[in-house]
Amino acid sequence: MIYTVENDELLVSVDTLGAQLSSIYSKKTGIEYLWQGDERYWKGRAYNLFPYVGRLAGGKYVVEGKEYSMDRHGFARGMEFCLTEKTESEMAFCICANDKTKEIYPFDFVLEVRFAILNNSLSITHRVKNVGKNTMYFGLGGHPGFNIPFDGGCFEDYFVEFIEECVPTKIIANEKGLISGETQKLELEQEKRISLRHDLFDNDAIIMKDIPKGVFIKGKHTQRSIKVTFDGMSYLGLWHMPKTDAPFLCIEPWMTLPADDGEPEVLETKRHIGKLESFEEMTTSIAISINE
Repeated sequence: MIYTVENDELLVSVDTLGAQLSSIYSKKTGIEYLWQGDERYWKGRAYNLFPYVGRLAGGKYVVEGKEYSMDRHGFARGMEFCLTEKTESEMAFCICANDKTKEIYPFDFVLEVRFAILNNSLSITHRVKNVGKNTMYFGLGGHPGFNIPFDGGCFEDYFVEFIEECVPTKIIANEKGLISGETQKLELEQEKRISLRHDLFDNDAIIMKDIPKGVFIKGKHTQRSIKVTFDGMSYLGLWHMPKTDAPFLCIEPWMTLPADDGEPEVLETKRHIGKLESFEEMTTSIAISINE
């Protein structure tokens, strides 16, 4: 089911399936900024990634000495969330552990995704709570896709610009989508920019660390832009469907990384993993601002 919130500037829609954004619509200009899904490229729009980000080696992992299987990006994106709060400008959705999730993920959890609009900005807050007795290990991330172009021109007329000058470290994934252990410094244009080309993504996502907590999507021939900022997320992926001319770009803030290549990983010893003790909770936030 689709729920909406709106103000004078934005109309935002969210699907209870996966608590997935389904629209970020400007009421001022009539522009739809969110990718609307297309089977030719990617049917998703803005997955919530939990309790894992990316791929597992062989689709398997080990925790507390037992092996489990899990699909890429976890199971939250395929679950029906419950609407728990709704006002004119804010709404919250929730899932919790059940018998089915415990077959593939043995922890008692609550995941809440909250959407709130203020003026030209949308905030998305993820709250994860461990409601079990054992230490809980998890991954978390966002996956919103944006229409490119969103104001005329073509894909190559747009670029990603970090909010500050930086020298990101690119984390190299292999052909399986697993972390290879290799890194390299990523040279940016004007120390801030990545110009968009479809072939940038022929080897899948560009994964980075050592970055500021925000980026813009801008165009050479428009004053309009999208700003995405992220707290509590150490990594950023840029992605569209490899080896295609897909007219979108995903800005993916991640708290954690996919698996290292090799044997099924043990969550207790994973280098980059979220961790909550019994009845602890944590929040991360992503903010999307439409600048017109």
